[in-house]
Amino acid sequence: MSQRVFVTGGSGHVGANLLRALVGRGDRVRALVRPNSGREAFEGLELELVTGDVRDPGSLAELVRGCDAGYHTAALVQTVRGREMELYRTNVLGTRNVLAAARAAGVGRVVVTSSLGAVGQPESRPCSEEDAFNPFEDHLPYEESKAWMEHECLKAVVTGQDVVLVVSTAVLGPYDFKPSRMGRVVLDFANGKLGAYIPGGFEFVGAGDLARGHLLAMERGQKGERYIVSTRFLTVDELMALLETLTGRKRPRRLPAGAMLVLAHVSSFVLNRVAPARPQRFTPDAVRLLSLHRKADIGKARRELGYEPGAIEDALRAAYASFVARGLIEGAVPSAAPELAR
Repeated sequence: MSQRVFVTGGSGHVGANLLRALVGRGDRVRALVRPNSGREAFEGLELELVTGDVRDPGSLAELVRGCDAGYHTAALVQTVRGREMELYRTNVLGTRNVLAAARAAGVGRVVVTSSLGAVGQPESRPCSEEDAFNPFEDHLPYEESKAWMEHECLKAVVTGQDVVLVVSTAVLGPYDFKPSRMGRVVLDFANGKLGAYIPGGFEFVGAGDLARGHLLAMERGQKGERYIVSTRFLTVDELMALLETLTGRKRPRRLPAGAMLVLAHVSSFVLNRVAPARPQRFTPDAVRLLSLHRKADIGKARRELGYEPGAIEDALRAAYASFVARGLIEGAVPSAAPELAR
């Protein structure tokens, strides 16, 4: 049945794909947009826009009014240090504000997007939802903020609120308007601007798979539980090979992780002081994360939600086609992109 739902973070990569899934199945969607945020992610969609900010509790009443349920995907994502208070205000206090507004308005279930960074990492097996975040390990401030965000969700559950968490891995897919960190990697590779890469690996999720995971969590998830949603673990070498086939470009040189770590420390030190707003591709923390080869167990999402992942090749091809359609890849012809071997 059609529902009236609210969505935060609709201009982001996760939210933009979720909006299209919700509108496509006939839900009546009300989306939050910040006053100075772009509107490209909402173009062509039949939905209602409400101006506000998760950091401003007073701006959220209109967003949640009359809604049956909601999806909170808004978050500040970064792998550089020095903006911890922004992370706290957006990811932690922002989540508290959204859940409080939903609770006051009598909204039913709220599905909240979390991150694999908030899940503990065992030494000898893929991580699962049961692995607790270890606050005494070295973490990115972003990872810490998502762990505290989950704490806000569990606090709300204790009061009786119906909250379910969907744990995202690294996202690949279309409708990446900002673009995201992984979107910039695809763009840089396709435009010949990726100077080097390092060995490593991580769990990746197709944007469509992640949107479907949110819908399944809304329908079948258990109150107070979290569900890891991923598509496939990829090494960086495998990702580079897929991008080679997709774009027709040769991959850049492969640097040892140790050498890249030294360069990352130097470049981050300089950029943080000279151009702090400039996106940084390989920070020391990003190098460390790739070197961990983190893998995730999606068995719980399979058993309890009925989630089955698609193909990461399809997600990557869709990401590339979306960038081509927007004119962001020089000289690319949409129909010329080859099929990717699975």
